[in-house]
Amino acid sequence: MRTVLAHPVHHRARLTAPKGLDMCRNPLLLLLVLLSASTAFAEYDEEYEEYDEEEAPPMLEGSSRFSLQTGWRYTPNTRFYDEYYSHPRNLKLKRSAGAIGGPLLAATFAYSPMEWLELGIDLFATYERMQLTGQPGLNAMTFGSLVGLRVQKRLEIGPEGLVPSVGVLMGPLFAASYFDGGGSVENAAYTIGGTVGATLRLSEKWGLAFEYRLLFAKGVAEEVGVYDAIGNWFSVGMTYQLPSVSDRPMRKLF
Repeated sequence: MRTVLAHPVHHRARLTAPKGLDMCRNPLLLLLVLLSASTAFAEYDEEYEEYDEEEAPPMLEGSSRFSLQTGWRYTPNTRFYDEYYSHPRNLKLKRSAGAIGGPLLAATFAYSPMEWLELGIDLFATYERMQLTGQPGLNAMTFGSLVGLRVQKRLEIGPEGLVPSVGVLMGPLFAASYFDGGGSVENAAYTIGGTVGATLRLSEKWGLAFEYRLLFAKGVAEEVGVYDAIGNWFSVGMTYQLPSVSDRPMRKLF
């Protein structure tokens, strides 16, 4: 009896051939696969770029600035004038024009531990000359330092952005006053007040700063009384910005 051997090898090989060989035999199918892969890669690349843009490092967090400002300090000192001219010996005197204010100079050193928060120190000096009928000219000077806490926000306005801020100031000061040709009277005081301002960024490092401060403190004039030594400040100046650093250790604390 003869045994007939079947040859299923070729049949099995044809049934289990790799799919890649079928794609090579069908150019249209291979082209569709390549187009699908390239489209998926392009979508992934766009999503990755959007993610990088969303996670871009802040513009203010970790940065420092130095600002030098000058301007005008004004307070009417109405009570000071009223008390002088209401004194019995001064009732017949013609009242003078009143206070007109005087120049100021302020320097600010600040650091932003967070994008919206700034901590700073303000050093300042002011001068004012007041005139009282029957008295020589009264010169009043104030020096001091303030610790400032400001809340800030960067807006896409101007060449490199606009940074408005609002905050509180507090710190010690030294007030001195003297009449022309006379001795000076000094006193130390503690002041507290508020500030609002904005910095127009002209470039990555330079900006134009505007600021208004309202502070409260008293000085003493010899044989006259107490006057307001601070009051309203209107100032403008330049700001030099040190860019943010890549490592921001303070971020972990907030």
